Amino acid sequence: MTGMTLCLWFDGQAEAAANLYTAIFREGGKPAELAGRMRPAPEAPVLTVEFSLDGQRFLGLNGGPHYRPTPATSLIVDCADQAQIDHFWTRLSEGGATNQCGWLTDRYGFSWQIVPAELASMMRDADAARRGRVMQAMMGMTKLDLAALRAARDAAQ
Repeated sequence: MTGMTLCLWFDGQAEAAANLYTAIFREGGKPAELAGRMRPAPEAPVLTVEFSLDGQRFLGLNGGPHYRPTPATSLIVDCADQAQIDHFWTRLSEGGATNQCGWLTDRYGFSWQIVPAELASMMRDADAARRGRVMQAMMGMTKLDLAALRAARDAAQ
């Protein structure tokens, strides 16, 4: 676990989202856990739900309709291989929308980036031409294709 907890604001769907997210992460081979729910009174609806995804703690808060998520904040899932990319892309985009460069919006309005774990090293490559080819390839993708990114990186000039 990290020393930080991210609070995600929901309009009454925090528990459903936490259940969905933890199931998706477990199915994708990453650790996930529901840690607890808080109700202000026994008969009251859930106010908060604590959960973790791949070691990151979250607090889902049923705060009402006052705030909505925006793409200005996104959650990044580092994937070991194309099978994980495919899994997280498919499951998290159900009921949401897909976008360019591995970004999607889930059914609750939160933005996610589904990326191969090795993308960071590709983008830090000492060879500017290799970095540029990866960036150019990625800009033409919706769901990221790891083999195509590697091929772009390794292409001869």
